[in-house]
Amino acid sequence: MSITDLLSADDIDAALQECQDPDTFEPQKFFQTSGLSKMSASEVKDIFRFIDNDQSGYLDEDELKFFLQKFKSDARELTETETKSLMSAADSDGDGKIGAEEFQEMVHA
Repeated sequence: MSITDLLSADDIDAALQECQDPDTFEPQKFFQTSGLSKMSASEVKDIFRFIDNDQSGYLDEDELKFFLQKFKSDARELTETETKSLMSAADSDGDGKIGAEEFQEMVHA
């Protein structure tokens, strides 16, 4: 299974186009354009598993840095500011990592 089995390749391309320049990534806008925000909670958790490189059940800053590349391999890396912003937007318990529930809550916020 690939991410395009769950999200439209055209929607992913449009979402990546909106944030192709450094420091232009806005999570909620990305989730809307890519179609993630329209997905069910269980589908969002499937996407989470694609992003969770080490399958630890959590996303850390190292994994978040490559967030966009999980949607398309030639996408840019998130800047340090974007990575930290994404972490703080989702890390509701302040443990320095994002669990599947926290990710799903952020996507549907």
